[in-house]
Amino acid sequence: MNKEELMIIKERAIQNHIPIIMDDTLEVIVKILTKIKPKKLLEIGTAVGYSAMCFSEYLQEGGSIDTIERDEERIEEAKQNFVKVGVQDKINLYEGDAVDILPTLDKKYDVVFIDAAKGKYPFFLEQALRMLENNGVIIADNVLYKGYVMSDYNKHKQRTAVRNLREYIARVNEDSNLDTQILEVGDGLAISYKKAVD
Repeated sequence: MNKEELMIIKERAIQNHIPIIMDDTLEVIVKILTKIKPKKLLEIGTAVGYSAMCFSEYLQEGGSIDTIERDEERIEEAKQNFVKVGVQDKINLYEGDAVDILPTLDKKYDVVFIDAAKGKYPFFLEQALRMLENNGVIIADNVLYKGYVMSDYNKHKQRTAVRNLREYIARVNEDSNLDTQILEVGDGLAISYKKAVD
């Protein structure tokens, strides 16, 4: 992996205000990935591919990442970035809306990382649970959304996103098959481990 190129991509994304995973959030996820050593990882929301490239380093031998992105400009940039960093063989990019693509996938994943349209998190959760391996983990970024989710925020502009993020948190906390922690790193991180079924 070309780490210098990865850093250039990171800096460029920050300069261009493209949302990429925050350092402290990445640190927490890297610890999880190091422990799990996933073979198959699903990412919902590629952007320019920065997080997928970071995650690819922690896959087990022969492991791969499926990532989904709908923004055409970002798709092109991500593809170029994968080649520049030398991880194109590990990452498979699905082009289109995750809402359309997810129901067509019939695979099992050790890790699902959710970082896409906040208003769709409950739907993404449903799909992630369907494809999650026993002992798998679902990681959702930005679940506290600037603090709005845990406050009495009710402005019209972000109301749907906030309501659906609240619903996501309620669901993962109430699901008896999941063991969930909500961490106040970055913009809020929900980590839900699927309990092993005997």
